[in-house]
Amino acid sequence: MITLPYLLQHENICRLEGKHLLIGDRRAFPFEKRFEVCSSVDQVAESLRAMVTQGGGPLEVALQTMVWVTRLMQSGELRGGFAALADAAKQLMAARPTNTTMQRALQSLLAAVKDSASDLEALDHAVQTQVDLMLEGYDRLYHQMGRMGSTLLKQDSVVLTTCFAEHTFLLSLAYAKESGKHVRVLANETRPYLQGSRLTAPSLKEMGIEVQVITDGMGASFLHAGKVDMYMTAVDLLCMDGTVVNKVGTLSNAIAARYYNVPYYAFSISPDPTKQGGADVTMEMRSPSEVTRCMGSPTTLDSIGALYPAFDIIPSELVTALVTPKGILEPEHVKRNFP
Repeated sequence: MITLPYLLQHENICRLEGKHLLIGDRRAFPFEKRFEVCSSVDQVAESLRAMVTQGGGPLEVALQTMVWVTRLMQSGELRGGFAALADAAKQLMAARPTNTTMQRALQSLLAAVKDSASDLEALDHAVQTQVDLMLEGYDRLYHQMGRMGSTLLKQDSVVLTTCFAEHTFLLSLAYAKESGKHVRVLANETRPYLQGSRLTAPSLKEMGIEVQVITDGMGASFLHAGKVDMYMTAVDLLCMDGTVVNKVGTLSNAIAARYYNVPYYAFSISPDPTKQGGADVTMEMRSPSEVTRCMGSPTTLDSIGALYPAFDIIPSELVTALVTPKGILEPEHVKRNFP
């Protein structure tokens, strides 16, 4: 039986407790299993900006926030009806502008429940029902894509990855293991938040999959030495021309993989129909202080500046194929399959 690791279990991503929304604090993992307690939508949005959760986490947090807001209105703790719900969605979308999957999910939710806006009880029921359906749908897609991804893995494959590719990547490895394949993973640390060493590596270890942590600059050396069979990452945003947007550091490995004829496969649950190519992407520039400190400790003098583009734009010609709900697609076939 396939079991997701602690970080990807619904109740550990986020959950509602009374008047509060609790978000699993991935900044503390694996050293602590703690939750950020939010009492307002403002606090939820700030938690998303502060990287309390990341990757697919904000999607689930945003959907559960919609349930939470309607419950607070139902109990009289909050007023505003559908307008308040829409305003909450707007705040959450602004918190992580590159996460367009979250944005489109919230827009879809609002459209689905709008007809129930005149009655708070009906709105509460509609939001809860719709969120349950959406989360169940995502879970099915995660497993479907995991099974597809597992077919790309061969016996004794060594996979290089960047950041925390979450459900689809981890499930690919789990299904490969279930079928009797032995797979080993090289996980980049992924500065400055170290998602690779703090999230990916412990999750793989929990699942019984062999993993070794390497620094962000080592990927090309292992590719050059012929010690990597494939490169696999998640996709924070997929454009219609097959351009991939993912955590900064992905591009350098994709370039090295292409140079050394190693395939690069990326997992995308939902290409963005509003983004035709890289020119349409709004790059998220984060605080320089996140570069000059790591896990709370300074890495240079406070008087020295830094730059932090949070994501890379990876041209489609560097991508071998994309694992999607519509199958394993070559980049040029994305638009045809997601009109």
